[in-house]
Amino acid sequence: MLFTSLFTVFSIFFLAIGAQGVAIRRAALDVFVPTILQPCGNTTWTMGKVETVSWDTSDAPEHISNGASVVLNGVGVLAKGFSLRDGKVNVTVPHVNPGKYTITLFGDSGDVSPEFDIVSYEDDE
Repeated sequence: MLFTSLFTVFSIFFLAIGAQGVAIRRAALDVFVPTILQPCGNTTWTMGKVETVSWDTSDAPEHISNGASVVLNGVGVLAKGFSLRDGKVNVTVPHVNPGKYTITLFGDSGDVSPEFDIVSYEDDE
């Protein structure tokens, strides 16, 4: 009985020591914060039209784990579920109050565009 108890104690002790030496490798994190190229500060979007949001992919990692989205700040999501490696996505400009806006390109992190204008269709004529 004493032998069984000692064996159990030593077994647990050595298992605990051995478990501490096992390194658990985390997957490499792929942080990619691309610079938004369009829209830029002198851009004007017209409500109801299709516009292109583009960004720099020159330093994109081989694998990007997160899905991407484009958000018109203060309004909502314009596009989602595309690959950041594409470098661009088309969006339909929503009907909003004319004025200055920014977009955020989300993936691993968020990059905010410079302010640009959104005008109504009538203002564009």
